[in-house]
Amino acid sequence: QLVESGGGLVQPGGSLRLSCTGSGGTFSRYPIGWFRQAPGKEREFVGAVHRSGRNPTYADSVKGRFTISRDNAVTTVFLQLNSLKPEDTAVYTCAADSDIFKLLSNTRVEIWGQGTLVTVSS
Repeated sequence: QLVESGGGLVQPGGSLRLSCTGSGGTFSRYPIGWFRQAPGKEREFVGAVHRSGRNPTYADSVKGRFTISRDNAVTTVFLQLNSLKPEDTAVYTCAADSDIFKLLSNTRVEIWGQGTLVTVSS
C-alpha cells in the first residue's frame, strides 16, 4: 500500500515536497514512480527512481525543477517540486512496480497510491 502526502496550494515559483510512504516489508524492493493528472487530461509520467535511489529519471517537462529521492529506512520516496508553474496543477500519485520499465512507460503498473492534489495559483 502506498500513501501520498504533502500536496496543497502554492503560488507560482513556490515549492512543495510530496511524500510517498509504503507499508509492508518489501518497499525497498520496488522501483517507485510519480505520475500526475491534470483536470481534463490523461495521466502523465513525472519521474521514477530505482530501488537503490540512484539515477532518477524525469519527464522533460519537470527536469531541472523536480527531484526524486528515497529513504528506504523509513519506506518513503520524496518528490521535491521547485519553481512551480500553474500548469503543474494536478493530482500527483506514486506507484510501485517490480519492473521499472512499466513505470517509465506507464503500462500495467502494479500498485498505486490514492493521490495528493497540488494547486499552483496566485
